Amino acid sequence: MPKFTTTPPESEAQCNASLQALGDALYVIGGKWKLRIIIALSEGLKRFNEIQRRVDGISARVLSSELKDMELNGFISRTVHPGNTNLVEYELTEYSGTLQDVVRSLIDWGTMHRTNIKNRMKQVAEPTS
Repeated sequence: MPKFTTTPPESEAQCNASLQALGDALYVIGGKWKLRIIIALSEGLKRFNEIQRRVDGISARVLSSELKDMELNGFISRTVHPGNTNLVEYELTEYSGTLQDVVRSLIDWGTMHRTNIKNRMKQVAEPTS
């Protein structure tokens, strides 16, 4: 497995700029829930309770906060349909599509990592002769 490096080697200014950019990205999409919400909404328009059912383990309070934050950052749009129940629907914006490669890479890496851990656990569990 290759050792992690940046290519080409960065100057101190480039390294600082990379660290700042990574910090900005993690600030906006970091945490336990945002990318999961994006994946749940990738199936199309959803109401609040539908999202909550789809994203296992998220509380209503946390989902509400995450949706507000994601709307402020331009990843989702919120539509209120006036009426007896004030129906509210959420959907991904075009801008959220800029995360497609990031999400795909994270899914691929997560799958590879889970397999790696399972294989290592099997090796530990096997008796040596």
